[in-house]
Amino acid sequence: MSTPTPQTALVRRWRLQIDMSAAMDGTDWQTMFGVTDFTPPMPDPNIEDASDYESDGWNGNEKTSQEWELSVTLNRKINDQVKVFHPTHEKLRAAAFGFGSASRVHLRWFDRNGLPEAYEGTGIVQWENSGGEHTDLEKPEITVTGDGPMLIIDNPVA
Repeated sequence: MSTPTPQTALVRRWRLQIDMSAAMDGTDWQTMFGVTDFTPPMPDPNIEDASDYESDGWNGNEKTSQEWELSVTLNRKINDQVKVFHPTHEKLRAAAFGFGSASRVHLRWFDRNGLPEAYEGTGIVQWENSGGEHTDLEKPEITVTGDGPMLIIDNPVA
């Protein structure tokens, strides 16, 4: 039996979902459609110098905190029959105007093919509208700055 040739992972393997439940308790996950650019976050640690005299001149370091930030660009989806934007897009846009809990969204992102990489977190939304030529699509750029931990979760499609 031959060994399969390893394949290179594609960026489009990611699926982004937003928790549409009012309580942000993970009971109403909906897929974010129209994703054209997605940068999955990894924790960015704050590392402090922990050197002391007993280390024989070798520096010591300690991680004291970490943060995360998710970036996504969307093709903004509309229903032109009833004149509404896609509800997942609207939840993000509305959060960008909110304060306190109204400024936060609960997200999860995972490998849509069932590979083990999957994460979840809550963060504060920034929304930047796109401009452009008369032939361009509307592509808002959204940044979600983590508020609390980015958790490793079981992949929901595994």
